[in-house]
This record gives sequence, C-alpha cells and structure tokens, in this order.
Amino acid sequence: MFKAPNPEPPLVEQPAGIPPVAHPTRSTYDREVAEVKDNVLRMGALVESQIRAAINALITHDAESALTVIRDDVQINEVQRKATAMIAAVIATQNPVARDLRYLLTLDHVSYELERMGDHASSVAKQARKLAPFPPLGNYVDLPLLGERVAVLVHGIIRALVDVDMVRAREVAKLDDDVDALYHAIFDKVLVLMRDDAANVEAGTRILFASHYLERIGDRVTNIAEDIVFLASGEVEDLNP
Repeated sequence: MFKAPNPEPPLVEQPAGIPPVAHPTRSTYDREVAEVKDNVLRMGALVESQIRAAINALITHDAESALTVIRDDVQINEVQRKATAMIAAVIATQNPVARDLRYLLTLDHVSYELERMGDHASSVAKQARKLAPFPPLGNYVDLPLLGERVAVLVHGIIRALVDVDMVRAREVAKLDDDVDALYHAIFDKVLVLMRDDAANVEAGTRILFASHYLERIGDRVTNIAEDIVFLASGEVEDLNP
C-alpha cells in the first residue's frame, strides 16, 4: 500500500483542563490524499501498459494497434489533470505544512513526469505506425528490448513510490545506465545500416526516433527516483550526474 507521511494531526485549543483533540478535518485530508495517490498510481500503470502496447504494435506491424495507443494517451492526460486539480484543492482547503506539503508537491511533480512519459509512449506508437509497411530493419535493431527494459523501469519506480523506498529508487535509477548504453548501441547499428544501403534510411530514421523517445522515458524515471529520495529524506540528490 502506498505509504504517505504520517505527521501528528493538527490540534484544536480547548478550555483549560481539557486535553487538545485532533482536528476533525484530518480524516478529510487523508481521504483526499489517498485519492490523489490512487490517480498517480493509475497513471504509472497506464504508462507501462502504453509502452508495452506501442512495442507490440511495432513487432506485429499493426498500424491500427499503434493508432489505439496514440488515442489512449488522452486517458493519461485526463488522470494527470484530475490529480493536479485535486492537489491544488487540498493545498488550498487543508493548508498542509512541512511533510504533508512536501508529499503533495512530490506527487504533483511525479504526475507531470508520468504524463510526459505517456507522450513519449504515444510518440513511439506514431513511429511504429509509420514503420508498419516496412520489413523489420535488422529485426528493429534491439528496439523491442529497449522498450521492455524501459517498461520494467517504470514498473520498478512505481513500486518504489508505493513504499517511498529511496534505496529501491536509487537502484532503479542506476538501471537507466543500461537503457542509455542500449540506446547508444542501437544508434550506432542503425547508422551502419543506413550507410550501407540508402533504402534503409527511412525505416532507420523511424527506429532512431522511437529509441530516442524510449531513452527519454528512462531519464524521466530517474527524475521520479530523485523525487522519492527527496520525499523520504528531504534531501535533493542528483541521480543522473
């Protein structure tokens, strides 16, 4: 279960001799934050699904499935708008401070990063749609493998977010180095294929674009890892030096 900070509830002053009691709106705050969390987690699941669907459309030369991925990006956008609106409302009405405020601001930034990942997955699907008529150039030069690794990163960082686990967040961020290495290897291989045969230029260019979008998702996973470290410790740490 997603772990939220658990600060002491605000107190209401009582007449002398009567102990203070928890503010009655704390339960409202907890309920509203839980709904925000659920929306952010839903975004993470949708992003992972979109990445896998885009890669599957690429492998199967399924232009219609790729188009579905592109259209489904609106779902991620809608959830992100809902989460952002709820966060703004909670801050305005509940006046959170200290850890509560840090938690809400972190969730807001995570929702932004996930929305951008959804855009990148949609861009991969656009390239898959354009590649559908072509034979698979060099078996797509490890592009499906890159997509799988990025999907695994997204899944891993959402699990770290659920537990507010900064150790796991650092581990996931470190795995982005493998994504970067594979991206550069794909780039080099595609350049060779395009130099060897001009007929490969169009398909090769599409593969380069798609691999770039996947690599960017990995970078945004690292951004979320930094958010988790900040949430857990209050310290700003650069995990992608």
